[in-house]
Amino acid sequence: MAADSRGRDMRRHIAQIEAKRELKRAQIVRRRRDSLFAGVAAAVVLALAISLQLFWFSSNPTAAQMDVLEDAPGVRQTDPVEPSANAADIPDPATVEGEVFTGTLATSAVDIGVELDANLAPQAVAVFKSLAEENFFAGKSCHRLTTAETMGVLQCGSPNGDGASDPNYQWGPVENTPEDGTYPAGSIAVARGQSTDSHGTQFFIVHKDSQIPQDTGGYTIMGRVTSGLEVVQEIAEAGVEGGGEDGPPATPVTIDSLTLR
Repeated sequence: MAADSRGRDMRRHIAQIEAKRELKRAQIVRRRRDSLFAGVAAAVVLALAISLQLFWFSSNPTAAQMDVLEDAPGVRQTDPVEPSANAADIPDPATVEGEVFTGTLATSAVDIGVELDANLAPQAVAVFKSLAEENFFAGKSCHRLTTAETMGVLQCGSPNGDGASDPNYQWGPVENTPEDGTYPAGSIAVARGQSTDSHGTQFFIVHKDSQIPQDTGGYTIMGRVTSGLEVVQEIAEAGVEGGGEDGPPATPVTIDSLTLR
């Protein structure tokens, strides 16, 4: 009887030892699993953060990180291709050589007096003179407003009003860019894509003195506003639709025409 009791006690003791060992093994497995999950989660978060940062810098920059003002201003447009030469129907800059054109950008908000100087940007002025003669800008919107601390622009001229460019109408080069990156209020400049040969039909009006990084080649200043800038500044003061510093203006602006003489 005593022997049976000792046997039961021994089996119970062994079972307790095995149970403790199993518990310890389970704890070790769980810790390894939790560490693995934590590592994977951290990697996913890091990758997502990097992806979002790259997306923001490359496709929708702020004033300080400007990618281009034809999709920020940054001042860029959506750039479907990287052209190597001007499209066939881009006008020759010689057609406006030595000319200074004055005229009116008629919009739903105000008639803006403009001056385009071919002495400073002959290729850009030739293009926009041609587009004006074709009445290209009638019905086009000013789809983007930027009101960042160091940069303020109103961007217009996208063929479809969404910031995209026409892949069959692209040209270069960049002309008359400020070396110090300062774009004075009233400047009229040309938006572009990633390439310095990817200008299209989009332009932007600088509504306050702005600093735009020049590390990607800068933006062509082709002229200036001669009247009506105060109304553009009022549009800027009304802000961006839905808030923020970059997006469609809260006050919609549609172009009626651009006339140059």
